[in-house]
Amino acid sequence: MTFTHPTAVGTHTLEPLDVDRDAELLHGWVTHPRSRFWGMLDADIDRVRAEYAAIAASGHHRAWLGRVDGVAAYLVETYDPAHSELAAHYDVLDGDLGMHVLVAPTESPVRGFTDAVFETVMAFCDGPLRARRVVVEPDERNDAVRAKNVAAGFVEGRVVDLHDKRAVLSFRARPPLAHLRVDHLAVAQRHLVTKALTEFAHERLVAPERVGAGWRLVTGGSTYDFDAEVLPLEHWAVDPASVRRTVDGEPTDLDVLDLVSELQPLLGIPDELVGTYLEELSSTLASAMWKRRHSTLSARDLVDADFQTVEAAMSEGHPSFVANNGRIGFGVDDHDRYAPESGRPVRLEWVAARRDATHLALGAGVSAGDVQPGEVVERMRERGLDPEQYVAVPVHPWQLEHRLAVTFAPDVARGDLVPLGPTTSRYQAQQSIRTFFDLDHPERPYVKVALAIQNMGFLRGLSPAYMRVTPAINDWVHEVVSGDPLLGDCGFSVLREIASVGYTGDAYHRAAPPSPHRKMVAALWRESPVPSLAPGERLATMASLLHRDADGRPLVVELVRASGLPVETWVAAYLRAYLRPLLHCLRVHDLAFMPHGENLILVLRDHVPVRAVMKDIGEEVGVLADRPVPAGIERIRQAVDDESAALCIQTDVFDGVLRHLCAILDGAGELPAAEFWRLVADCVHEHRDDTGAAGRDLDLFAPSFPHSCLNRLQLRDTRQMVDLADLDASLMYAGRMPNPLAAHARVSAG
Repeated sequence: MTFTHPTAVGTHTLEPLDVDRDAELLHGWVTHPRSRFWGMLDADIDRVRAEYAAIAASGHHRAWLGRVDGVAAYLVETYDPAHSELAAHYDVLDGDLGMHVLVAPTESPVRGFTDAVFETVMAFCDGPLRARRVVVEPDERNDAVRAKNVAAGFVEGRVVDLHDKRAVLSFRARPPLAHLRVDHLAVAQRHLVTKALTEFAHERLVAPERVGAGWRLVTGGSTYDFDAEVLPLEHWAVDPASVRRTVDGEPTDLDVLDLVSELQPLLGIPDELVGTYLEELSSTLASAMWKRRHSTLSARDLVDADFQTVEAAMSEGHPSFVANNGRIGFGVDDHDRYAPESGRPVRLEWVAARRDATHLALGAGVSAGDVQPGEVVERMRERGLDPEQYVAVPVHPWQLEHRLAVTFAPDVARGDLVPLGPTTSRYQAQQSIRTFFDLDHPERPYVKVALAIQNMGFLRGLSPAYMRVTPAINDWVHEVVSGDPLLGDCGFSVLREIASVGYTGDAYHRAAPPSPHRKMVAALWRESPVPSLAPGERLATMASLLHRDADGRPLVVELVRASGLPVETWVAAYLRAYLRPLLHCLRVHDLAFMPHGENLILVLRDHVPVRAVMKDIGEEVGVLADRPVPAGIERIRQAVDDESAALCIQTDVFDGVLRHLCAILDGAGELPAAEFWRLVADCVHEHRDDTGAAGRDLDLFAPSFPHSCLNRLQLRDTRQMVDLADLDASLMYAGRMPNPLAAHARVSAG
């Protein structure tokens, strides 16, 4: 990772120190008389090399080389204070980061140079290193550095005795609104306006007109001119750099809030919900600005990154929804602590819920001990609670503070819900924001918790009633999938939701009308994909295939290049891992999933997808025919006609995922759109050839199919887009969409 920061005194970069390359340079710096407070005046080069090799190997201490206009000029060390002797002198908080800086001695000082170094280092700590607070401990005699620290925003605290000096503990909290900058806003606005033009045109909400070689959209108050190529599935591949807005003929800044307000009559947003939708857009802009400041990993960096690094690097959210990062209810501090893109470890809270008011459902082969941590059960005993009378329920820290402590205050006061504190395991939020991956024990289940914030058309709660049969649904789906030889040949699998828990002893469950308040104290556990990995395999969210870094470089292009395969071969392998098993589940088993990027995990070998793992089964799976299912899970049976069943591929896969992937590959000059859709058609034909007449006869090569639209749902009611009990009735259509596979239909003989 290389960090670049322009200053008034040159362009500064920070890069990981290369001990072998830089040892001699460092030796000259640290042994110079002006570096006496660094403590290495008498060090020989071997000691310098050994010191920095130890730092590189530590796992909690890193060294960085600072350059100015390409010339090495300073050294920075960052470290976790919890692993240092500072931990004995103050209470280390999550997000604390220790820092040292050494400016190279020079005979020709430049005015403002050290200030520029401190500015860069602070931006580095606040941004890509995501420090919530920076800690320094200068020697109390080092007046010059202490003054620079204070000028950089540090507040001096008490003096402490360390092994090599008397030091002044000093702290600098990150400015909470530092990401809200006009340059970040301009980038975010251009991106979101481009996306709005793309998706609103795709859903036929607006109809840009051809003007010369470009396109024009005239709204209620502005004119937008841009360059675009209209690809199959009416995907408007708008060039972001080309988008220009004029008002009364004068150039004007892009503003997605203005665009939506101008288009309200066409978009169909009810008057009473305009403010709510604009708030979701504003939150999406705020999130985009935060990512712009803090995200520095390039697409190339992510090619070999681990599972959770890739997860946290995802910056787009849903590829089709314009307002896709609403998170109404989160403040700036909440975003920093709990948003997936922060990548910050979280310790989940736990409460003991009275067993006679709580339902714990377990899947096949799962015991209560598998999901009830021993340390939590022990805390029950320490508080005088009988574990036979209580069930442990994991709770999001935000939910504990904002909901259980207020909305469920009577239940806590009665002792029906007893807070037990956090466990020691560190978790990381996934893209779905309320699902957490165990960082300390990756083989253990994910934990999904209720989170009463508004995001993309839903309050993100979990229904205890709905989840009573979640483990049973997952057991049955797992049995169907694991028992099918063709799916086994594809390597396709599902992550079972092995247990669910929900508290129902509150007043909201006793009241007659259902409400979102019934979905606030519940959780489920989902299997981890880590134990299924073979040597040489790695995991990545499928959403990563649509990811672009801050410079617009697509990760999928870097993966293809790293694989060494022709792009056609790579795409065919991906379709075999992703599309083929979905086709088979639908045609042969009438099983439909919600297969968008966040709901699938890809297993890659040598940078090529070799199999796919489906998740989010209990809430999303459907059986689309009147076929037998086990007693108790009948709710997943939703018999539909063949055209509606085919939409599970045409809408959810072709339009929802492959349309975007096609545009990325075509736009990067890697694979023309026509060739991409030929490969998709080949995959569909191959599956039909391999299975013959078995299963449902779905015409995936029909000339057109009903055009189901996502943004129309959110624009109609951003508070609740669909009724989960009747999804089909909730959907909105905009005519029929020409099918890119139609050109590849086989002509029947005779």
